[in-house]
Amino acid sequence: MEIHSSSTIITLRPFKLTDVDDLMSYAGDDHVTRNLRWKTLTSKDEALTFIKDVCIPHPWRRSICIDDRSIGFISVFPGSGEDRCRADIGYAVAVKYWGQGIVTQAMKIAVPQLFKDLPELARLQAFVAIENKASQRVLEKVGFQKEGLLRKYFILKGVLRDFVIYSFLSTDFPST
Repeated sequence: MEIHSSSTIITLRPFKLTDVDDLMSYAGDDHVTRNLRWKTLTSKDEALTFIKDVCIPHPWRRSICIDDRSIGFISVFPGSGEDRCRADIGYAVAVKYWGQGIVTQAMKIAVPQLFKDLPELARLQAFVAIENKASQRVLEKVGFQKEGLLRKYFILKGVLRDFVIYSFLSTDFPST
């Protein structure tokens, strides 16, 4: 899966153990992880364990890559049982790539792929901290619909916060 953004080729692929240094460059940065549920990684060993135990066995976690170097990720958490019709999506990218449209392009690759990979999926949803305007813009550019404000919805990094919920439905793709 790839897309060209000006002269940059953005690809999505599963994580590899050799991504450890690249993962540390963004997952070890508090600016990147402040809106993520997981804590900032503090060592190469911790990053290697994270790749082995979390990234590789994850049902749908892809590395966002430029020149096959991991600069971020997209993770999807599919529901099961009666919730199998929906999945949660989250993402992050290294600070030096913020504001360049890379996550938007990566999400434009991921969303149609997800509906192919998860045939029972009808709804992809994202929860975004209300102050994370950049992430809200990414979702809107990809075609997600803002559904509403969830007040005092989730404790993130020890703080009870408001979130905005967005969704993309299997029927939201433009007709050809």
